[in-house]
Amino acid sequence: MELESALKDCSCALQLFLNNRFADALALLRPRKSESMYHAMGYSSILVMQAAMTFEPKDIDTATTSLRESLQTCQRFRKKSGFMETIATFWYGQPTENFTEEQIHAELCYAEVLLQKAALTFLDESLISFIKGGMKIRHSYQIYKTRDCQDLSNVLEDSEKQKSTYVHFKGGVNMGIGSFNLMLSLLPSRVLRLMEFLGFSGDRELGLSELREGAASDSLRSILSTLTLLMFHLYITVILGTGEPNLAEAESLLKPYVEKFPNGALMLFYTARIALLKGDFTFAQENFLACIAAQEEWRQIHHLCYWELMWAYSFELRWKEAYRYADLLCKENKWSQAVYAFQKAAILSMLPEKEAMAGENVVELFRQVDGLRMRIAGKSIPTEKFAAKKAQRYSSATPAKLPVPALEMMYVWNGFTVVGKRPSLTQNILATLEEADEELKNDPNPTEYHLDDRCVIQLLKGLCFRHLGCLVQAEDCFNHVIASENDIKHDTYLVPFTMFELGLLHKQKGDINMAITVIENAKTNYKGYNMESRLHFRIHAALNSMGSFSAKLPPSRT
Repeated sequence: MELESALKDCSCALQLFLNNRFADALALLRPRKSESMYHAMGYSSILVMQAAMTFEPKDIDTATTSLRESLQTCQRFRKKSGFMETIATFWYGQPTENFTEEQIHAELCYAEVLLQKAALTFLDESLISFIKGGMKIRHSYQIYKTRDCQDLSNVLEDSEKQKSTYVHFKGGVNMGIGSFNLMLSLLPSRVLRLMEFLGFSGDRELGLSELREGAASDSLRSILSTLTLLMFHLYITVILGTGEPNLAEAESLLKPYVEKFPNGALMLFYTARIALLKGDFTFAQENFLACIAAQEEWRQIHHLCYWELMWAYSFELRWKEAYRYADLLCKENKWSQAVYAFQKAAILSMLPEKEAMAGENVVELFRQVDGLRMRIAGKSIPTEKFAAKKAQRYSSATPAKLPVPALEMMYVWNGFTVVGKRPSLTQNILATLEEADEELKNDPNPTEYHLDDRCVIQLLKGLCFRHLGCLVQAEDCFNHVIASENDIKHDTYLVPFTMFELGLLHKQKGDINMAITVIENAKTNYKGYNMESRLHFRIHAALNSMGSFSAKLPPSRT
């Protein structure tokens, strides 16, 4: 199939996809996916997105099979190399003048499909997952760098820029180079050092620049660059960063798509997510509900909205409304049944006894958590491991009640940086914490978890005080936790996480040197605690924001 015709078909499929016509998009691409590299790649891309949202084994298997077939289709169009030419390419790179236009696009499509295949391995935040993922993306990275699509783009620009296909190739290079650099720049230094032998290096500013150029282009892949940037600003910087997203850029990126696809589920979803991060929870709730109403074809998008609605209501301490969406997730989604069960039980725990939900047994829910855990490559998902450890105290005949489990999980997902934008709601959470602290203080029969529970509350109170600008009170709370280090029995994550938050407090006070010292201490001197990898991502982001990160790898020797 001719390149221009294939690109037009894929553009039509993209329009269908953005208009919520997901099955129609697949139907358009399916007949030619074995004869056109772009049809193959587009078809696989949709299935990969579906698998990432459902987490269903059958969807992951379907996407994996499609990716394997897409690689075979792309391979047929790639330049064939003899043995001596392969050796020469390894040492000197591929002579760009030897490529036809079709072969150039085949290199790009092949690299993108490899990247998607690797993406299916990034299902958790464990170290082993990132190493395995790194091994899988090496080939894709080498195509972008060794065979150098970037160089092909530069060399061919003068002769190709008049052709309608060139803008699509250039947009693909922007997306690929940008995604690689941004992804690698996020990895903590200990992961980067382990990956150094693969020749990887990441430059965040280069990554963002390439993705911005790709998003601004009129290419088939501009939406992919846009979605990558939105994911970075609206999720990665919150969950794995310091919670300081660039919402102005996110709104600017989304605006043209909102104007063109006002009822598109993705547009409504990201509009709602931006509102949530701004602290406008009512507008966010309205748009998540509009997103749910916009289409029925992909229920998985509903589940993403349920997760966000659960948190939007939790931030307002509207536990009954939050419970509704936690319950729906437990019943309908397979992403992490252990986390959903814990979240549901945690939310129910926050309700006064007189408001308990009929038919729900909180203790039994907590007891189910450990049995619902998944293993990926033999490893536990960190958030599931954290939830199971917290729920373990309900397994005995006389359960030791968690004081504020929903608020503790709010911290795990960095929700205090979101609710902190609303002082009145932060005050409400602080009042809830003060009440729980008073109850623990006056408990006539303290359990073995008593001191740990009080330290959890001190950490969360410190966060509230910091967001309210009460820095002295915040520092007192954080120092209380750190001073209790030798007496904490179960929640060993508390001290390193608290030191990190204390470092951010020093940054807020303007004492950057002290901030770096405290955060480096948290990074260097603590190991083997729950959610360790998540903290290392946040530490990496914080040190980068203060200009102190020096563990950049040398450029690859390609």
